[in-house]
Amino acid sequence: MNEPRVIALAGNPNVGKSTLFNGLTGMRQHTGNWPGKTVSAARGLCRTGGEPVYLVDIPGAYSLWAQSAEEEAALENVCFGGADAVLVVCAAASLERNLNLVYQIIEAKDKVAVCVNLLDEAEKQGIFVDLEALSRHLGVPVTGACARDGKGLKQALAVALGAINQPPHPRRALYPEPIERAAAQLEVLLPEEMRQWVQPRFAALRLLEGDGLFLRLLRQRVAIDASVMQAAEKARAELSLSRQGVSSLLVEGIYHAAEDACQKAVKTPAQPWDKALRADRLLTGFRGVPVMLLLLALVFYLTIRGANAPSEWLSRGFEALGTAADGLLQHLGASAFLRGLIVEGVLAALGKVISVMLPPMAIFFPLFTLLEDSGYLPRIAFTLDGLFERCRACGKQALTMCMGLGCNAVGVTGCRIIDSPRERLIAILTNSLMPCNGRFPLLITVAAVFFGGGGAASSALLLAGLIGLSAGMTLLLSRLLSATVLRGLPSAYTLELPPYRVPRIGQVIVRSVLDRTLFVLGRAAAVAAPAGLVIFLLSRVSVAGSTLLSYLTGFLDPLGRFMGLDGVILTGFLLGFPANEIVLPLILLAYGAEGGWNMPGDISSLGNILRAHGWTGLTALNVMLFSLFHFPCSTTLITVYKETKSGKWTLLALLLPLALGVILCALTNGIAIFF
Repeated sequence: MNEPRVIALAGNPNVGKSTLFNGLTGMRQHTGNWPGKTVSAARGLCRTGGEPVYLVDIPGAYSLWAQSAEEEAALENVCFGGADAVLVVCAAASLERNLNLVYQIIEAKDKVAVCVNLLDEAEKQGIFVDLEALSRHLGVPVTGACARDGKGLKQALAVALGAINQPPHPRRALYPEPIERAAAQLEVLLPEEMRQWVQPRFAALRLLEGDGLFLRLLRQRVAIDASVMQAAEKARAELSLSRQGVSSLLVEGIYHAAEDACQKAVKTPAQPWDKALRADRLLTGFRGVPVMLLLLALVFYLTIRGANAPSEWLSRGFEALGTAADGLLQHLGASAFLRGLIVEGVLAALGKVISVMLPPMAIFFPLFTLLEDSGYLPRIAFTLDGLFERCRACGKQALTMCMGLGCNAVGVTGCRIIDSPRERLIAILTNSLMPCNGRFPLLITVAAVFFGGGGAASSALLLAGLIGLSAGMTLLLSRLLSATVLRGLPSAYTLELPPYRVPRIGQVIVRSVLDRTLFVLGRAAAVAAPAGLVIFLLSRVSVAGSTLLSYLTGFLDPLGRFMGLDGVILTGFLLGFPANEIVLPLILLAYGAEGGWNMPGDISSLGNILRAHGWTGLTALNVMLFSLFHFPCSTTLITVYKETKSGKWTLLALLLPLALGVILCALTNGIAIFF
């Protein structure tokens, strides 16, 4: 009795469930603002009246009739997760659709409460919810909230705890009389101990329709006699209905109940709110493609314009720090080798990573997060859905592809939302074709240095075009895989477009700085320091009159020249395998090792450094192409192996983008030489 209470948070995608969870627990769980963000449940601790309460954030689901990985997880957590009560979170503006899940849950559990969230957004659309009337109609406690503003959070927790202490008497949906009679006959055959998990009526209806997943989960906890299954088959035969026919009648009953509840509790405007519809006509479909590219170009333009000066300041600061550190070490009597190891190895690597990467990331990530927070990224996925279907892949791959823009490892994990194993593999194998956080600093920097002659706008348009190329190659290889090693037909799925929301500027900046910029920079710095030491040692250890670095770059140089690059560039990509963030700094360090380690790392002077080592516009273009299409980082490959449990598919995930990058760079170089 002294153990903390456990409350499960359930609801459709995009109802603010995770925002409510974060507000009560203080955890910074990322809310992606599109469905299928995760298929695992988060657990957090909060306190009310000094008493601890555990909250479990269940994946967003539309139904307990599981048709996806999220809904399977929701079914298992709601029915068999062991929570003391379920708090169902609904969106006020789409209450009728959300009530479908509410009715399923109050049929399964007896301790249920409802929180109607996003009341402020509904009021802007002229929609008003009578919470008391809704509570009377559902027979469970109902409260309202605006979780984004922190309003109503404690009240939501209170009604959930109240449902534990004083279980409500839910008014459940009604079905055709033959269904009700057959369910009542099955109820009396079910074991009493099943009540600790689900209500007998819910279990009887699921057995009647032959829900295999529910039966499997139930049998893991309760012994179900074979006679019960025979009775269910007999009852269905007497109804002259197939399993799908029973399911259709149950769904119809729940829809009618939800419609009736909304008629009594929701006031809607005479004229529908159509601003969002007009915006969707512009941002989705065929017209959405040029808008998408222009928005990406704008983000890159602002990033390039704003990154030059801070990069130069940071570079000068690290130059001064290196000089001071060298003087201090010399004063302490350190040897020249040790001074070089620290100053020219560790500090040089860190200086180049921070001065080159930090300014563009500090600008790009907040801007990109604003697009995500506003609800625009799911519309990109919607725009690309039809294209993936034509490639015989799942439209959900558009979602995982967008996740890959943040981190390819996250995108690979997100492929769990794709039900078909074949389509999931296609999405996993092609996810690294989209540039992740770690590759944007190189792309932005090289574009600004070599293609900014027409101003930041020209390089921004080039970057937007490269993102379009990545998306095109993802579609092309998805079609190739679906026609060869992963043949099959595409499956259907449901994608709900979240409402447009005004981004919370302060939270966006804090989240993007803490969760993305500093995280990526920290990982890059952690890898760059030892990588800097490796390059320093390679440049100092000689065999037969040449350094190990010279041997390595010389060995890779023929392949590099074939691709329009050089051996140093390929060495940078090779040593940058642990993290894409350090590729450009490693290239600069390798050039510096040949030239005396006295080269600045700010964006404005990079052009002179790179041109001095033979870079041309063609070299820069091929570097950007190879950055888009080369082997994934080590973290992504480890994630691929964890998701596929196959060395074969992991190897293909490495070779597929690498082969594409080599071919594209070689073609670009060959065409340039020919003309």
